[in-house]
Amino acid sequence: MATSPLCLLLFFFSLFFGNGFVPLEASHKVFLHLQNQSPSSLKTHQPYRTGYHFQPPKNWMNDPNGPMIYKGLYHFFYQYNPKGAVWGNIVWAHSTSTDLVNWTPHKHAISPSQPADVNGCWSGSTTILPDGKPVILYTGIDPHNNQVQNMAVPKNLSDPFLLEWTKLPQNPLMEPTPTNNINASSFRDPTTAWKGADGRWRTIVGSKVNRKGIAILYRSKDFVHWTKAQHPLHSARKTGMWECPDFYPVSINGLNGVDTSSIGKNLKYVLKLSLDDTKHDYYTIGSYNRVKDSYVPDKGSVDNDSGLRYDYGKFYASKTFFDDAKKRRILWGWINESSSVEHDIEKGWSGVQAIPRNVLLDKSGKQLVQWPIKEIEKLRANPVHMSSRQLKGGSMVEIAGVTASQADVEVSFKISDFKKAEALDPSWSNPQLLCSQKGASVKGGLGPFGLKVLASKGMEEYTAVFFRIFKGQTKYVVLMCSDQSRSSLDNDNDKTTYGAFLDVDPVHEKLSLRSLIDHSIVESFGGGGKVCITARVYPTLAIDGEAHLYGFNKGTESVEITTLSAWSMKKAKIN
Repeated sequence: MATSPLCLLLFFFSLFFGNGFVPLEASHKVFLHLQNQSPSSLKTHQPYRTGYHFQPPKNWMNDPNGPMIYKGLYHFFYQYNPKGAVWGNIVWAHSTSTDLVNWTPHKHAISPSQPADVNGCWSGSTTILPDGKPVILYTGIDPHNNQVQNMAVPKNLSDPFLLEWTKLPQNPLMEPTPTNNINASSFRDPTTAWKGADGRWRTIVGSKVNRKGIAILYRSKDFVHWTKAQHPLHSARKTGMWECPDFYPVSINGLNGVDTSSIGKNLKYVLKLSLDDTKHDYYTIGSYNRVKDSYVPDKGSVDNDSGLRYDYGKFYASKTFFDDAKKRRILWGWINESSSVEHDIEKGWSGVQAIPRNVLLDKSGKQLVQWPIKEIEKLRANPVHMSSRQLKGGSMVEIAGVTASQADVEVSFKISDFKKAEALDPSWSNPQLLCSQKGASVKGGLGPFGLKVLASKGMEEYTAVFFRIFKGQTKYVVLMCSDQSRSSLDNDNDKTTYGAFLDVDPVHEKLSLRSLIDHSIVESFGGGGKVCITARVYPTLAIDGEAHLYGFNKGTESVEITTLSAWSMKKAKIN
């Protein structure tokens, strides 16, 4: 959507000499000739469609937008292409739920209809005003392909489904001008607004100057007339474009979430950024100076892509909201495909959403912990339990009795002897690279041990989620990996291995793993949610009833499964 002569040249070059791909200053490759290409009917056999993760019946979906609760109903909006399985023709699609598990679709909430969004209705957020009125701030693409910020409000506040939305005639409310020097092609995704002690509202919009990422700060007295602050809320060099910023408080001591406008002494603040350069969601924890309207990450909170991530696998453009009914903060995130564009068009859809997660500050105060919402457990059926099971080196045990292609499994491990832990080389600082080099098939001392999911009977295909324990200079170090290298015999898929170091003391704390398995998704939570890794996989043999689930230990030292519980997951009603 950039308007430079170079982009126009590339546009025509791609149409005439290429495959129709156009570069765009946003998160997505643009295939102009495919945007309106949708199969007349979806394939009957759909082994990769999910049973309990949110997705529309067909076509492209990406960013979660404006999740909220209103009059007892959960609302979820999302970026959607109603005409094809690739990015383009973007509108705000809309569904509602009473439990965040089963969803009812509605007509599109926002579609291009005025000059301020004629070329697209991109991502944004909802804010609940003090009188209970929800308001949407979103990015529109104007006739000049500039990114501007717009507002929409419900037409009928007595309608709990909020089926009709009205755009303000004053749109755009925030826009690049010659005086504010905002980059017109990198100015998007307004976050949920918060109200200061002075009664003024604040919101931030993602941007960049060269490769300096910026959270541009705006203030307003009436939520309609917005003034750009002289300084950003925060910025960081060499991080590139900041998409989908999210800024919210977390309680230091409590087990509940807090409202975005909360004020108090026992709060820390989270600034999450979706990095367009790397397609990773990273966050810092820090302090918010309400007088200066500035955010400062805590010492040790790394302010770039090598810092903390919500998820170390497929997870992007995430968005939280405060659920005031249950006093919790809920996180949504987009899980994009690892298959080719051609495969996406063939199957007729692309993109799913992660299971909503409850977000809290860890007791250390240095990171967040995430856990699937409690409501998802209502889908559990046919439980299988195991306890005090010794896994000798090189052994594997099948977890039978569950539908392995659509399951929820929780397991805890205990290690009694640490003498054979491999020494951690100080140069092994990149956990993803380390997981790639020391995959599930590489024997170690303590590990790899964990789960092999979506496995074929002959083990030609499997996705391994596992731990390794190393001996560091002062403590034992736990590495958590999700190894997709043998997930499919189809080599057209991205089978990248993911990994992260897990801040758990395996000597004194239990080493736990939970994996939500859903046909082509494996969402894994280590250490009670201190590390989350989501993978997309497309087995050719281990599908439906041919999928198997195993516990395994490839290390030389025995480990004990202290407890294991697995459930088949019933199908949710989704759209």
